Amino acid sequence: MKNFVQKGDMVTVVAPAGGVTSGDGVLIGTLFGVAVRDAAAGENVDIAVSGVFDLPKVAAQTHAVGEAVGWDPATDEVNDTIAGAVIEIGKVLVAAGAATTSVRVRLNG
Repeated sequence: MKNFVQKGDMVTVVAPAGGVTSGDGVLIGTLFGVAVRDAAAGENVDIAVSGVFDLPKVAAQTHAVGEAVGWDPATDEVNDTIAGAVIEIGKVLVAAGAATTSVRVRLNG
């Protein structure tokens, strides 16, 4: 197929202001992924846009299996409120209580 570019589970983007660290959530417009390596602002970096990741979450929130969650670019955390700047990124795979600092999410990809 002459127009095939790549599989699409990882894509290359320009690292946003402040740069990224491997494992960071990266939001470019409405495209969300997880950085596969450290990169300074303005550098090209691959992000995984599908797969399952443990991501930081708003500490006070609880999440149930199958719940849709979003990414809050203001706090760089998973949030159960999907409105405004918070865009849906995936579904919760393991329930997370209010005392936990991360939640396992399957990215929408």
